[in-house]
Amino acid sequence: MTRLTTYLSFVRFSHSVFALPFALTGALLAWQTHPFSWAQVWWVVVCMVSARCAAMGFNRLVDAHWDGLNPRTAMREIPRGAMSRAEAVLFVVVTSLAFVFCASRLSVLCLMLSPVALGIVFWYSLAKRYTAYTQLFLGLSMAVAPVGGWIAAGGGRGAEPWLLGLAIGLWVGGFDILYACQDLEFDRSQGLRSIPTRFGVSGSIRLSRVMHVATVASMAALGQAAGLEVAGVHARPADHLEQVEDLLALAEVGRGHTDQADLLPVELLAQQRDRRLVDLLGEIGRHVEPHSQFARMLRKLLL
Repeated sequence: MTRLTTYLSFVRFSHSVFALPFALTGALLAWQTHPFSWAQVWWVVVCMVSARCAAMGFNRLVDAHWDGLNPRTAMREIPRGAMSRAEAVLFVVVTSLAFVFCASRLSVLCLMLSPVALGIVFWYSLAKRYTAYTQLFLGLSMAVAPVGGWIAAGGGRGAEPWLLGLAIGLWVGGFDILYACQDLEFDRSQGLRSIPTRFGVSGSIRLSRVMHVATVASMAALGQAAGLEVAGVHARPADHLEQVEDLLALAEVGRGHTDQADLLPVELLAQQRDRRLVDLLGEIGRHVEPHSQFARMLRKLLL
């Protein structure tokens, strides 16, 4: 049981639930005009989980050296010795083969495309060595999920999976840009590349905003293409005002102790280790009311 727990923690298995809707929504769009099958649901779910486990395992394996040097990640399984590299290699091979097998149960086309999907999700872990646009490749890795779900459910030609993939890719990539701000100084010291190391924190936040606004536009286009109706969805930025006010107070204190205001969001993330802050930053692009009190407070905090 202890080893099983270690393996599940190794790939943050519980987080699979957050990725599943991407593939299932793509399949759901296809099922509007194609026969529904519970067998397809099962194989789509297992494909998504196995592909994610393979990708996470590969990421932990190839980044183990830097994870051990970074205080934020030093307690991951390989750096702290809870899992050997050989175990990690075996885990990645087994989950990759499981993904390919599950894809074969869906269709010949899914089987043929399965190595391409693995190549895309594996590339993200290597990208930081070669390009500053690493976070966009994580977006691409997530964008293939709804397209895969669409194909798995028998979907044919259509704009729907591509628009959904674009929306998901922009949203995930935009969030990962914010997340990468935590490691700005570490990445620069190790010669690793990312959008924050290239454009700085302020530039990265602005790019993330643009990507999240584009996410909303892509979802709107998807609704038009798929003939979907919006049923009572309304964002309420005011619900977050109390959290933002707390963060503003922290920001004011921080500005009194640093001449590098541009790096304040990174310092807060590193010092507080507060998931609330990370989650809040991830919501920035979702709210597109530029003249609201919420937007003004975020600008004051983040610019």
